[in-house]
Amino acid sequence: MSSPRRRLAARRKAAKSPEDVFTPSGDLAFVLVATLRRPHGLKGEVAVALQTDFPERLQKGTRLYMGEDHIPVTIASRRPHGDGLLLAFEELAGLAAVNSFRNVPLFVPVEDRPPLPEGEYYQHQLLGMQVVEEGGSILGTLTEILSTGANDVYVVRPAQGGELLLPAIQDVVQQVMLAEKRMVVRLLPGLREIGK
Repeated sequence: MSSPRRRLAARRKAAKSPEDVFTPSGDLAFVLVATLRRPHGLKGEVAVALQTDFPERLQKGTRLYMGEDHIPVTIASRRPHGDGLLLAFEELAGLAAVNSFRNVPLFVPVEDRPPLPEGEYYQHQLLGMQVVEEGGSILGTLTEILSTGANDVYVVRPAQGGELLLPAIQDVVQQVMLAEKRMVVRLLPGLREIGK
């Protein structure tokens, strides 16, 4: 199972969203939206920990994909419960059916993710981008995004080895071109030496 440490929305201004596990499965790709915690009551409800900034997507009739094998399940009912939700699924009726599903991730297909406002990006859209300086010099490929608390840090790996750590702030990230898979950055004094 992929680690849920990543966050989905990467913004130029470094805002964070908890929805970022990007799990390829064959031709489909998924993002983590919740985790089944434990059964609740005898009717097949399960306590769910939310891992999305868009909990409104989890409505009756929504198709989710459960666990590593991405087993399709459909929400039969939903209601608030503490910091999360209680969900029941059409395919899993009663306590016996849900009892073995503890700490199991729930995914949605990447194409079902909500659109983000201009200037915000899902992290998986940024991974693999070619990073270039404003003058056109190629710095390398964005291979990882670290969440540090203050702002995210982009790990850029040059072709000749090593790494360059770039803070994901507006002064550094000048332009993100999703279609071209290219990011234009301005290196502030001292940045070139950070990752060496």
